Amino acid sequence: MSDIRYSGPGFLTLLGLLFIGLKLGSVISWSWWWVLLPIYGPFALGFGLVALVLSGALVIGALATVLALVRK
Repeated sequence: MSDIRYSGPGFLTLLGLLFIGLKLGSVISWSWWWVLLPIYGPFALGFGLVALVLSGALVIGALATVLALVRK
């Protein structure tokens, strides 16, 4: 049986909480988009990478189809 241990919140979670505290305490005047970036950033990056790979696959598939039609 595997031994799974919880190690606590990650670095980006703590950084996000720090930024939120600083924003609410009026220490920083950043936009909320920048303040929340450590929280939503990894999800946005992953979504963007998936979208990029799928777009590339669609372009390659379309090019293969066009080349197959041209060679006939």
